[in-house]
Amino acid sequence: MNTIKNLLSESMQQMGMIESLSVASVLLSFAVAAICAALIYVVYRYFYKGVSYSPNFGMLLIILTLLTNFIIICISTNLVLSLGMVGALSIVRFRAAVKEPLDVGFLFFAIAAGLTSGARLYLIAILGTVLVSLIFIICYLALNGTASYLLVIRYTDEAVEALEDALYGQKKKLKSKIRRGATSEITYAVSLKKGSDFLVDELSGITGVKNVVLVQYNQEA
Repeated sequence: MNTIKNLLSESMQQMGMIESLSVASVLLSFAVAAICAALIYVVYRYFYKGVSYSPNFGMLLIILTLLTNFIIICISTNLVLSLGMVGALSIVRFRAAVKEPLDVGFLFFAIAAGLTSGARLYLIAILGTVLVSLIFIICYLALNGTASYLLVIRYTDEAVEALEDALYGQKKKLKSKIRRGATSEITYAVSLKKGSDFLVDELSGITGVKNVVLVQYNQEA
């Protein structure tokens, strides 16, 4: 009987179905995953550009990193368990709507950090998290100087030439134009540097301009 058990144990080890894990390696894996998760959370929290920040989503990034790390540890130590887990996860359906496209990227960011730390690729996990975070921050700072606005102008015919001169060279896209008798209303999508409110004062001072409205908007909305 013992001989049969030994043969089964040896065959399973040869197939890679059993791999011993020490408590220290498990704790180290979770520690690395926690460090990566904390960095991802900080980057998301302080460089978020969406309309409304959700603390629950920030916590989800931390939990997702640790949970992915936990799953990968289980998969890497037992081949049979990994097959069963893949089958179990395949029946899970996630139906929560992700409002911001950038949030999807952060979800994959958290999963990638959990995968690499769970696979005990600690250097790749930490360096990858740091590099991706730095690239994201650089892109954020580079694009944060400008914003998209809707410029709505109501004017009479006497202001047409002055408006054309004032908006000459301005990057703009016509959205709509409405004519009501002698008064017209035109809407442009413009890209301006933040703090460019002086444009409203300049356009409002033109003779024939009834009112000027400048509204910041999200281009993905």
